[in-house]
Amino acid sequence: MIVQALAFYLFAAITVASGVMVIAARNPVHSVLFLILAFFNAAGLFVLMGAEFLAMILVIVYVGAVAVLFLFVVMMLDINFTELRQGFLQYLPVGALIGLVLLVELILVLGGLVAVPQTAQAQLPIPDPAKVHNTAALGQVLYTKYIYLFQGSGLILLVAMIGAIVLTLRHRPGVRRQDIGVQTGRRRDEAVDIRKVEPRKGI
Repeated sequence: MIVQALAFYLFAAITVASGVMVIAARNPVHSVLFLILAFFNAAGLFVLMGAEFLAMILVIVYVGAVAVLFLFVVMMLDINFTELRQGFLQYLPVGALIGLVLLVELILVLGGLVAVPQTAQAQLPIPDPAKVHNTAALGQVLYTKYIYLFQGSGLILLVAMIGAIVLTLRHRPGVRRQDIGVQTGRRRDEAVDIRKVEPRKGI
């Protein structure tokens, strides 16, 4: 138990420190690297809890795909971060209000758990780990009771992905773009120029 406690405090401390550095680092590339470090340590916490499936998903999906995609986007897009930071103060009251609301919600949840410990009990009976594996139990709950919430979260992510593509799509003047409608709508006389070439003279 002592080794598990030490591992928990180590992973938790590194996760919290990495999360702070994500928002405190001035270089956006460093922020993404700290985010990857936070994901790895959070996966370690999931392993200590016995949720190896969530740890694997966190490493494969978030670190291997999402965080690396963030890193490529930050490094490849021509973003003026100095200009983005200029309007930080005007959004500070809204951010502080949202943070205050989240803090009140956390206090209410933790206070309810302390005042009424019965609320922490599971609503559904937990299957026997000897009979049902962790991943199988998670899949049964996710695709039966919470199937609509799961599909709704997928739609939200799809809308976010489409919105990110629309926001980053830039039409630069002077760049020739492919127009399939124009290409398929061309006639033969517009695309082909037939000339009679005399021998030994060329065009």
